Amino acid sequence: MAQAPVGDDVYGEDPTVRLLEERVADLFGHEAALFTPTGSMANVLAVRSVVAPGQEILCESSAHIARAELGAHAVYSQVTMRTWTRARGQIDLSAIQALYAPDMGPFFVPTAAVSVENTHNFAGGVTLPLADLEELHRWAQSVGCAVHLDGARIWNAHVATGTPLRAYGATADVMAVCLSKGLGAPVGSLVVGSQHTIDEARVWRKRMGGGMRQVGILAAAGLHALDHHVERLAEDHDHARLLAQACGVDPSKVDTNIVVMERDDAAVFVERAASEGVRVSAVGPRTVRLVTHLGVDAAAVERAAVVLSRL
Repeated sequence: MAQAPVGDDVYGEDPTVRLLEERVADLFGHEAALFTPTGSMANVLAVRSVVAPGQEILCESSAHIARAELGAHAVYSQVTMRTWTRARGQIDLSAIQALYAPDMGPFFVPTAAVSVENTHNFAGGVTLPLADLEELHRWAQSVGCAVHLDGARIWNAHVATGTPLRAYGATADVMAVCLSKGLGAPVGSLVVGSQHTIDEARVWRKRMGGGMRQVGILAAAGLHALDHHVERLAEDHDHARLLAQACGVDPSKVDTNIVVMERDDAAVFVERAASEGVRVSAVGPRTVRLVTHLGVDAAAVERAAVVLSRL
């Protein structure tokens, strides 16, 4: 990072950022990409590129864009949402088709896009089958509807299923992917899409305060992560299944690096775990989430399993 060649990225002149953007775009088979400070900003930019003010996007009811981005899509982009609900955060094409509203005049909000999340965070790091993503995309194309893929953890899905990244990229018009979760970079996500989409997103990134200058020092960490931290995600998946078993969760239902479990009082459980040196988080009044990553090695996971099993 310290040795990265840098320039002014607001003007598109940082060579390390450009290298990262070109590489990520190519990985997913799209024309271009744009580096952003956060995954939430990447999602806001991606969604607004396919949904105009006053239009709507459909998503699963526990999707990150609906639940954990503080209403940013409404605040910045004047976009509304409607949702379907399905176990494990899966695609429900029949429900989507029932929700879909074409432009029916001045009395109804038109549906402009459908958003899917792979892996699905609040469902417990669950992967979405490629066949379902392809079927959704075919239908969306047939009705003139866009598909947004929240791929913050798409790398985990890739490693867990063996699905090529380009196959995932082919199922979406625009994507957001993250470097600072499983891949372990300190900062950074990217919007991925057409050249026109990225040109517009660059303007809106600056408008939202996300234009950074000599940011190649951060992009260099993303390049390192792509070189060294993708295949090792399989270790995190193994560690998550070990924790699941310790907590009485069926390991076969843990697809990647997230374990979600129900407890009568999540906040109390989190506090008790913390008192014994194990950090987990509450993502609801009765829901606890455990996430494995490259900062937690096998020995630490084994110790955590002992503590969590006792609790």
